[in-house]
Amino acid sequence: MAFSRDREAGERICRALEGDYSPRLRLYSGPRSLARALEEEDLLLPVMAVGIVVRLLVPHLRDKWTDRPVVAVDSALTCAVPVVGGHHGANDLARHLARRMGLFPAVTTATDARGRPHLEAVASSLGREIVNRDSSLPVNLAFLRQDVPVVRISGPKVVLVDDDVAVLKSSGGVVVGIGTRKGVSREEVLSALDRALQEAGRTRDDVRAMASAWLKRDEEGIAGAAACLGKEVVFLPPEVLNAQMPVSSSRASDLGLVGVAEPAALALSCRLIMPKKVYGRVTIALGE
Repeated sequence: MAFSRDREAGERICRALEGDYSPRLRLYSGPRSLARALEEEDLLLPVMAVGIVVRLLVPHLRDKWTDRPVVAVDSALTCAVPVVGGHHGANDLARHLARRMGLFPAVTTATDARGRPHLEAVASSLGREIVNRDSSLPVNLAFLRQDVPVVRISGPKVVLVDDDVAVLKSSGGVVVGIGTRKGVSREEVLSALDRALQEAGRTRDDVRAMASAWLKRDEEGIAGAAACLGKEVVFLPPEVLNAQMPVSSSRASDLGLVGVAEPAALALSCRLIMPKKVYGRVTIALGE
């Protein structure tokens, strides 16, 4: 959304977003035009000063879970400022503009500013819904200080949780468990993943989450493949992997693990739909 005088800047932004978003330029004609945009659009990117944006948004703000993500961009196209919904798409949009247009992404949410994970991203990467949303504050504060484990509990069970434990409800989909040799490339991981999905009768669109062992957290090939798919990888600690019951033996026993690909897939799913298979330097198992 832009003033008529900033139409050219708005058009440049739309061109930069094509392919990854579905942008359309709306010209600002008063407060009602912004209200309509908030009702009709998933994200709002006003080419306006932050102060103007804040004053216009105030009557429409309800809570972080329902407010539309908003990123303010100055008319000179130098800075993208997530104003509302940083953890719900605004930060990602600002960073996307940084990559495509060279704008400075003025991300201020504490976890993102420090390069730490946050609950909303974890839930999104796992394709799950946060049941007890009030837990987001204490859990995200914990993420600032330390790594927070992700634990899967199989039922039937009745589970009592404290206020600082987030409960994520499954919404279905494929979990990809990944094991690799050291130094594997993104292309190798993607090729192996595509072959595994094809053999299982699934596609990339079916992938809900990716998981591997904590010792693989620095493998750029895994991170690169996840970024290509728009997913985050959950790197699981030994105690979580070793609590699973994989169907295949693994050389990971030399590292004190029952396995990598199968336990990682099982830890975040209900069952294996494809036991581990080796594709060159990559091992893939699929859970659902």
